[in-house]
Amino acid sequence: METLKFGFRYWKRNIPLAILTQLISFVAIIADLMIPMLAGILLNYIIKGEKVEEGAGGVFSFLLTGKYGQVQTFELFYSVAITYGIFVLVRIILIYIKNTTNQHLGLNLETDLRVVTFHKLMELDSMTVSEYNSGELLQIIGNDTIMFKEMFCRMIPNICDSVFVLIITIYLLSTINLWFILIPIALMPFLIVALVSFRKKAKENFRRIRECDSRMNLTVQENIEAVRIVRSFTNEEIEREKFNATNHMVRDTHINQIWLSSKFEVVFQSIKQIAYIGTIAIGAVLVMQGNMLVGYIATCSAYVMKIMDHITQINNTLFQMQQQIVAGQKMKSFMEYEPRIPDNASSEIVAENPDIRLENASVAIDGQKVLDKISIDIPYGKKLGIVGGTGSGKSVLLKSLVRIHDLSEGLITIDGKDIKDYSLKNLRNLYSYVFQDVFLFSNTVDSNIAYGDPEVDEEYVMKAAMDAQAHNFITALSDGYKTVVGERGLGISGGQKQRVSIARALLKNAPVLVFDDSTSALNVNTEKKLLETVYSEYSEKTVIITAHRLSSVVDCDEIIYMKDGAITERGTFEQLMSLNGDFAQVYRIQQAQRQQVVDFDALAEEGGVI
Repeated sequence: METLKFGFRYWKRNIPLAILTQLISFVAIIADLMIPMLAGILLNYIIKGEKVEEGAGGVFSFLLTGKYGQVQTFELFYSVAITYGIFVLVRIILIYIKNTTNQHLGLNLETDLRVVTFHKLMELDSMTVSEYNSGELLQIIGNDTIMFKEMFCRMIPNICDSVFVLIITIYLLSTINLWFILIPIALMPFLIVALVSFRKKAKENFRRIRECDSRMNLTVQENIEAVRIVRSFTNEEIEREKFNATNHMVRDTHINQIWLSSKFEVVFQSIKQIAYIGTIAIGAVLVMQGNMLVGYIATCSAYVMKIMDHITQINNTLFQMQQQIVAGQKMKSFMEYEPRIPDNASSEIVAENPDIRLENASVAIDGQKVLDKISIDIPYGKKLGIVGGTGSGKSVLLKSLVRIHDLSEGLITIDGKDIKDYSLKNLRNLYSYVFQDVFLFSNTVDSNIAYGDPEVDEEYVMKAAMDAQAHNFITALSDGYKTVVGERGLGISGGQKQRVSIARALLKNAPVLVFDDSTSALNVNTEKKLLETVYSEYSEKTVIITAHRLSSVVDCDEIIYMKDGAITERGTFEQLMSLNGDFAQVYRIQQAQRQQVVDFDALAEEGGVI
């Protein structure tokens, strides 16, 4: 029931048209249920020529008054045939209107569900999103929305139709002979027992199917993203085996469902056949006793079969709804996830020239402290370098500035205000952030650079690319700035991807530039040119750089050296070198290593491969 309430929130805007469509469906059902009555009249009064008694023909008694033809005449036959045709035509037209309208409403709901689930994905912080694998997220936003909308545009209307058919058909049967109603009543307990048994098994089956489909999505996506790694390790055969195993699991779960559905169908078809035989038997006895005309055996058997058909349809629908319920539960659970990073969305606080301050900032992830009492002053325009080994906390520190991680202790302020007082949008608009893990969209190079402002003039795109030392290699591509790069930037090198992502950040023109080890794939000379351009062309902006290569930060106003989440050394380059601590030691080692490859850098520069 909670799942239905969840879906109803998004379905309710369609309710007026859905009610109208359901009324149209009811009229079509009434038209359909009149047809067996006309068949009875045809058999009794046109073919067999029975005597017309008072009240004969039920709702169609007007056809037997003689006004539309006498018994066993073509005139009466044509009247019945025309009436039959009218009801068939009305039914066809109304069913067409009902089906197309319901599908339209279903697509509205599917679109709405896809929008809200995608927006929820955009709201959630990275830590929360990481609790889902990508296959599961694709399943929720893709297949689950399609599956869940079927409940409202097809399953529930079908149940309403079937209940209406049962009510009208039982009434029509009662006007002919009450004995026929006993058959569905006697068979009802068997139907209920079978339904309860199959529903439990179906729900578990559908849950396994969904899990296997999700795993298949994840397997395929990982192999698309990791194609270079797979080939470099020549592990194609291993990945084929993994895919085949997942594929067989998908096949087996679907086969299990086919077997269950087949058993379900056999049971209910058997019950229907018993009902049909019972109807013929009761009708034969009543006709032989003179209590009913023979033509009404066809009418009553048609009505009893409709009762059984629609009881079966209700059972089938409830059986199939288990799949929609599983999809709805997954969507509901996803939509109820609360972001770990709350957003003060109504805040209108902004900052143009932000002065950033960290006071005893600490971050704990899964109970482990990864930042420990960090205190830094970053007045607007300062150039700050952050260095240290892998796992020292550099990236976590930067992510804390934009609230990808929230502090567990301490405070980060901008212009004296806690960053939690800013809306996430206003806070993150202060930063042009280049992440370690470079991502380029499957689009043109210029579209990737202009991601923050798609309507920007081309000259600004080229200026940002030049500043990022990317212009030369871009113009050498097959279509220049209009070259389409693949997903995640496949098709260009790691250093080229980094420069495109840096150009994207520069074009955003935010007050604070953040480079999270984003020049690691560049050679030393290219990196030096890029940083010189950033310091000269964007001199008024705050620049924060993390790097493993210490030469990247030598020109910064302040350098902090981190180890195990804490600052162990800080100062200018000269001060750190004179301190002769970890920074100086690592710097000298890196410089010695650089001397061995500097000539190769120069050769690469001369050859244009930069």
